Amino acid sequence: MTTLKIEPSMTMEQILQAAPSAQRALFQRYHIGGCSSCGFQPTDTLAQVCKDHNILDVPEVIRTIQLSEEVDGKVQVSPRQVKAWLDAREDFSLIDVRTPEELAISKLAQAEPLDFQNPGKYMSLPKDRRIVFMCRSGMRSLDVAAYFIGHGFTNVHSMTGGILGWSEQVDSSVPRY
Repeated sequence: MTTLKIEPSMTMEQILQAAPSAQRALFQRYHIGGCSSCGFQPTDTLAQVCKDHNILDVPEVIRTIQLSEEVDGKVQVSPRQVKAWLDAREDFSLIDVRTPEELAISKLAQAEPLDFQNPGKYMSLPKDRRIVFMCRSGMRSLDVAAYFIGHGFTNVHSMTGGILGWSEQVDSSVPRY
């Protein structure tokens, strides 16, 4: 297990800074933080959020957050690794989850834009297919990767840093925004 230190007295803002995956993990496991009825304030402590949502096992909530950080670490792949796979002509799907407006600013020719009109088409891909999701900074793509993992996909990745990471690490001619 991770050495990420989380205490019940920490504010949610502190926790989210230390463990960005906490938002996704809390929503997936406890339905906390996804909407106004189950939300929390950045200044609320973890202990208070648990109390407000009738969760008695605060240590288990902490373990859930720590585990989510480990999972995110395993799912992420660097832009350099994606470039190496592309250069080696490996068979995988590179899917850009950004909006059409964002794609108009900056895109990779090798990436398939997510079909927002037919998102279900991806569910028919083989569950063991290597899929790399990308976005602007790597956060939305982590959400999409988590969604696919939750639906039984076993070889799913999120490109760390997104298109910004690609521009920084692989090809500086790719516009940043």
